[in-house]
Amino acid sequence: MVRSSKARTQRFNQANAPAHVKRKMLSAHLSADLRKEFGVRSARVCRGDTVVVLRGNEDIRGIEGKVLNVYTKTGRVSIEGVTINQADGTAVERPIHASNLVIVKLNLDDEWRKDALSRGVKE
Repeated sequence: MVRSSKARTQRFNQANAPAHVKRKMLSAHLSADLRKEFGVRSARVCRGDTVVVLRGNEDIRGIEGKVLNVYTKTGRVSIEGVTINQADGTAVERPIHASNLVIVKLNLDDEWRKDALSRGVKE
């Protein structure tokens, strides 16, 4: 497979990637505590994780909240407490790109996810 260095080709490939490839693009860095605990630098963002917004406008930067939805198609995540007002005044959830987040608390209800994260632990 030939990989292009052209930005427009990379954007095209990223936008038209299949779902199993796009879900890998939805990863975020782990906090320092979780990084030490699991021995892994990043993990996929899942519903139920607690995250902190690192980048974005001043009004959303630094907000900590639970992940409500993960949009695989657009590569974005909605977080409770992060909303934007529409023209009629109603508040709507504001999607944020997963790379602008840091995971502070992991949702370990899924056994497969727990096993995958524990593989990074060095004993």
